[in-house]
Amino acid sequence: MDAIADSPVLLGFLGSFVAGSLTAVGALPVLFGRTPTQAWRDTSLGFAAGVMLAASFFSLIIPALDAAEIRYGAGPIPALIVCTAILLGMGAIFAVNEVIPHEHFTSGREGPEAVSLRRVWLFVIAITIHNAPEGLAVGVAFGADGVSGGLPVALGIGLQNAPEGLAVAVALLGERYSPWRAFGIAAMTGMVEPLAGLLGAAVIAVAQPLLPWGLAFAAGAMLYVISHEIIPETHRSGHQQRATAGLAIGLVVMLFLDVWLG
Repeated sequence: MDAIADSPVLLGFLGSFVAGSLTAVGALPVLFGRTPTQAWRDTSLGFAAGVMLAASFFSLIIPALDAAEIRYGAGPIPALIVCTAILLGMGAIFAVNEVIPHEHFTSGREGPEAVSLRRVWLFVIAITIHNAPEGLAVGVAFGADGVSGGLPVALGIGLQNAPEGLAVAVALLGERYSPWRAFGIAAMTGMVEPLAGLLGAAVIAVAQPLLPWGLAFAAGAMLYVISHEIIPETHRSGHQQRATAGLAIGLVVMLFLDVWLG
């Protein structure tokens, strides 16, 4: 156990693996014939957006500013570094969205045409693009500050992965996939998180000067997903008030976890 606690890279991998595994936990109800209403799904996805929003600022952006100030002192340079890294993170996910063909459950296809790819794999690619920044955020948080920095992020991301896993599985049921296949695909989409977490933790552990850049980059990537993917998805079916309430609850829950565990 001491060896694990002393290795931020291993902690980053394990933390993001546990967080990603909760995607499968969230998808379990489809195996028992239980499919929540669209209103409940939009509320839970709003909760996920709130968790990610709070994690972006309180667990990533603020620590990035602190790390930059330690290295460069007070003044405009820390703010400039963090602002630039946020925009780079958002731009990276935007570029991935443009380059890799994928399909969203409601808004349809994005990126270049890919007739040869089966529709289910376009769904999987879309969720993978969505989940990668979350795993990166967990890994970077562990790489930056060990358990105290990574645990709140891992727990918050894990909590919001559950409703996402359920949403994916339910959407696949609607595309006439069997419950077991829908569950399996939903579970698989969460497994990109430990890979991204391992990468993020390793980069930060090896190159400490990149710490503020990595934290803010991960935050920017998550902010893009919140704005481009989650919030529009929760507002398409007329449940925006429920989704906003879910976002508020997710935000304060993540803030509480960050203060309590951090």
